[in-house]
Amino acid sequence: MMEPVELMKLLADDTRLTSLIAMTSGPRCVCDLMALLDQSQPKVSRHLAILREAGVVDTERRGQWVYYSLAPDLPAWVHDVLNTLVPVVKARFPDLLSDKTQLDCC
Repeated sequence: MMEPVELMKLLADDTRLTSLIAMTSGPRCVCDLMALLDQSQPKVSRHLAILREAGVVDTERRGQWVYYSLAPDLPAWVHDVLNTLVPVVKARFPDLLSDKTQLDCC
């Protein structure tokens, strides 16, 4: 079970926080997150691996692409925290939850 301090440690990194907020609108491919965050594939993938190991995200392979989404068994309080942070993070990334950030690469 996710403990609050564990979640806060995960959210303390901007890449992980923004990636999780982006996933509140649905699954995201690594290339989507790379474009949104303007970061390299290795950096984004490393942070997604940390989230996956913590049990916060799930993966789904679609052909050659891997999509990341919020784990379905997250406690309600985790969703509440993420939903509270959406407007704050979206202020920095206006296209965060729009389809414009989902690329044709995947």
